Amino acid sequence: MLLRTANTILIALLVTTIALAQDAHHHDEEAATASSLGTVSFSISCSTEDQADFIHGIALLHSFSYKNARLTFQQINRRDPSCGMAYWGQAMSLYHQLWDRPTAEELAQGAKLIQEAKTRSIPTKRERAYIAAAAAFYEGDAKRSFDTRRSAYSDAMKGVHTSWPDDDEASLFYALSLLTSPDAAKNDFAITRQAIAIINDVFNRNPNHPGAAHYLIHACDNPVLAADGLPAARRYAEIAPASPHAVHMPSHIFARLGMWDEDIKSNLASVQVARQQKSFPDMLHAMNFLEYAYLQKGDLDRAKQIETEALSVPKEDFADMPAMFNYVRVRFPSLYLLETHGWIAAQSLPVPLDAEPHFQAVVYWTRAVASGHRHDAKAVQEAVTNFDAKLDEVRKTRYAYVADSMSGERDEAHAWLAFAQGQTQTAISLITRVADKQDREGKGEVELPAREMLADMLLEEGSPSEALTQYRLCLRTDPNRLNSLAGAKRAENLVSQ
Repeated sequence: MLLRTANTILIALLVTTIALAQDAHHHDEEAATASSLGTVSFSISCSTEDQADFIHGIALLHSFSYKNARLTFQQINRRDPSCGMAYWGQAMSLYHQLWDRPTAEELAQGAKLIQEAKTRSIPTKRERAYIAAAAAFYEGDAKRSFDTRRSAYSDAMKGVHTSWPDDDEASLFYALSLLTSPDAAKNDFAITRQAIAIINDVFNRNPNHPGAAHYLIHACDNPVLAADGLPAARRYAEIAPASPHAVHMPSHIFARLGMWDEDIKSNLASVQVARQQKSFPDMLHAMNFLEYAYLQKGDLDRAKQIETEALSVPKEDFADMPAMFNYVRVRFPSLYLLETHGWIAAQSLPVPLDAEPHFQAVVYWTRAVASGHRHDAKAVQEAVTNFDAKLDEVRKTRYAYVADSMSGERDEAHAWLAFAQGQTQTAISLITRVADKQDREGKGEVELPAREMLADMLLEEGSPSEALTQYRLCLRTDPNRLNSLAGAKRAENLVSQ
């Protein structure tokens, strides 16, 4: 999943938590062989034994199994300290491009590893170019901004790709760097489309490449391009069946396209692989998608069963991933209550006082939406005040840089406050702004669409014709959403009276 302003901090932190949990695994627990992770070709000047393990590490990188990749590259360097590219691999395993920013400690580790690589004898210009590209990210003054580092790395990888256009890995790593651009979702996804063209070129040559399939899904994980990602979605799980993340990722496209049966099948399979590997974060991430998909099919019993099962995972199983424990506590109940219009219960959704501020903010946002539907202005005001306070707290954490991605939820909460206070035009203006942005850039796959909220407001304030238009628009970007379909039907009936 991409870290764009259209996605919430919750999704970014959830995926980060998954990566951290994978770090707790032993290398052999992934049971990932070359055949179960796809086909990668990346020649280096190290020994033949190093070459095979290096390719294995690259395949792990492409499926975001960063810790296992790092362990693989470390094994190479323990056996062969002269293999400079293995130090590069270790450094790249610290840069989780699509969702996280390295800490100061990780930047220092990466810079040290790149320096180790530079001190080795690197006989080929191509390998030196890869190392130089990583150096463009890691090295320099500690105060260099993340955006400066990210841009420098992308520019350097463009040079590698241009110099060796037949090098699939150079092509894919450059394309991945384009997808991380803060401007990737702007200008009709011009940068993203550039990346897609590069990735498709590799995918056409090697339809078994894990990185090509994976990055295509991420590139197309928005309402504008989702259909273009369907071929990759249908392939990725077959390419890398040993990776629970790879088995789950196709559901990002299936969810965008309202393909609920395929979505459910994908995530049931991911849950099974994750359970076998005891990867609880991967399992729960897939279960979150399952809950949403079952709700869209109107299968409330199974959706509730998924929520209950997620909430029943013992706290001790989250010892290395406390953030995931708090995610489950707030996100699963919030989703179920809002999708089933359990407004009264949602108004009293408990706030986990021991949770991080961004998770507490989810509860206050949930209460604001529910209270707005009930026209309970006092309750909405209390929820909004608390949400804003938690947003301020988030800005003081190490995740301050993604606080802006909570702006959509902030505007939604304030829109429901205005609606409950009878300021209908203010409410519509606020929620329309969020909806228009989601139409362009997308939203989290398991989030409520702002345009559906807009339609709900219009329907409740007595404008069924306008509401019908908005429900239909919502169904273009979020096909087969149950509440939009039901809302459109209610609006049609009122219009025809």
